[in-house]
Amino acid sequence: MQQNSRHQLSLLARRPEVVTDILQVVKTVIAATGAWWLSDNVLNSQMPFLAPWAALLTVHATVHRSLSRGAQSTIASTLGVALSFVIGNYLGVSVWTFALALLVGLTAARLPWIRDEGIAIATTGIFVLGSGFDSQQPFLGERILELCIGVAVGIVVNLLVIPPLRDQQAARYVDSINRRMGDMLVNMADELDDDWDTAEADDWFKETESMSHELNSAWQSVRFARESQKANPRDRLRRKRIPSDEAQDSQMSSEDASYENILQRVDEGISHLRHLTRTLREGSYENGQWDTRFREQWTSVVRDAGRAIADPDAEVEPIYQRLEQLSVRMVEDKGLPERSWPLYGSLIASMQHIAVIVDDVASARSARESG
Repeated sequence: MQQNSRHQLSLLARRPEVVTDILQVVKTVIAATGAWWLSDNVLNSQMPFLAPWAALLTVHATVHRSLSRGAQSTIASTLGVALSFVIGNYLGVSVWTFALALLVGLTAARLPWIRDEGIAIATTGIFVLGSGFDSQQPFLGERILELCIGVAVGIVVNLLVIPPLRDQQAARYVDSINRRMGDMLVNMADELDDDWDTAEADDWFKETESMSHELNSAWQSVRFARESQKANPRDRLRRKRIPSDEAQDSQMSSEDASYENILQRVDEGISHLRHLTRTLREGSYENGQWDTRFREQWTSVVRDAGRAIADPDAEVEPIYQRLEQLSVRMVEDKGLPERSWPLYGSLIASMQHIAVIVDDVASARSARESG
């Protein structure tokens, strides 16, 4: 029991998102502590909390976000300091001027170009006015300098301490959806080989809706992965270590097999899979009497399609060609009831669309992994 728990904890600790979160906490602690040390021991500041507070605001999950949010934090905090000094100098510090500073700061925080960090205007005003404005009045430049130091320390720490690349997390989402689609097709084939009813079809339909929800999470993860590559020294160093010819081939493969392209194709696959489940749920199968030859051949294709999309290395015969051959055989079979063709034709057409997507996703995944 303990061994299983340790194994699960070990697997959890190796997950990319968990490692990134832990590193994020560590980097934030380093940045804030370093900024406080500089402010207290180098600048001998009377308000040493401004620099670590600015560093805390600056260390975000990606380098690009740290740079953009750091710039916003600097501007917002500077405006907050300036606002506090103007109100404190001309109106004095009282309940009403404190409220006025908050009112102006919170209103200015709605400006579009600093909306993400605009609240720093109000919070900086609270710090400056609430910490004894009279003693701070001559030191406007020093307060702004402390804020800039905090932002700079936060950016430097995020650049140097293992800046995250979220491509592994994005790959996990993509592969998870591929496996779910493949497993569903295999399960569907197994159920259709035996007795089944509309309850199974309803469950399959609900499963496609669940896949769509996971696909949205995958899109968010992919966008985050793209953002994590911007201004990231790890990404540039990794490219420099690859020889120029290999780097060019890898870039071409990654463009063809980008996560965005894969997810677009997977989204189409889920749509066709949902249409397939609707056909099974609402089609002409009231008596449950399928043509035995069609059912056996069609479910064999469905099972192999599931294996192919879940595992690109699986050895299966070309799916699309098998569906064409099945259509030809069914047309040549004079004993097939005509009323069955709307159902069978729809099932074949849906699987043909899925078969094309299966091949695209499998090829793209192989290219992505080789790249």
